[in-house]
Amino acid sequence: MEETRTVQLRDLVGDHILTGVDRLMNTDTDERYEQVAVLNFTLDGVTYSAIEDPDDGYRSLLDEIRISDRVPVNIFEPVCVRAQMRAGDDCEILDLVDLENGQVILSVGTDYLDDYYPNFVANFDPRKMHINKVGGTQ
Repeated sequence: MEETRTVQLRDLVGDHILTGVDRLMNTDTDERYEQVAVLNFTLDGVTYSAIEDPDDGYRSLLDEIRISDRVPVNIFEPVCVRAQMRAGDDCEILDLVDLENGQVILSVGTDYLDDYYPNFVANFDPRKMHINKVGGTQ
């Protein structure tokens, strides 16, 4: 049986090259889950799969980030990003910031950690990447 390699959000802090992202609903990530959201993103040639823990019908969390062999559906020109932990006591979220324009283009983690309803965060906004700037505006 192949060992699953996982990383923590904080392990990804630093400067990277982002080249691919996709988000999907997956039913075969693990036998523990029925259907979960998965955000796949490629940094420095390594693809990471951020997998939701659905907890119950109202709460969700980031369960784990696995190193994956998956190739994201959306592949694009390399973008230099800085991965940084979002400030705040009630969240554990990693933001990827486009180094050229300072925009947050990808966020992953858990928001409202200390609340009754924590929330899995898996956001990607390609419009905020400097490579998608059209006609001088975004």
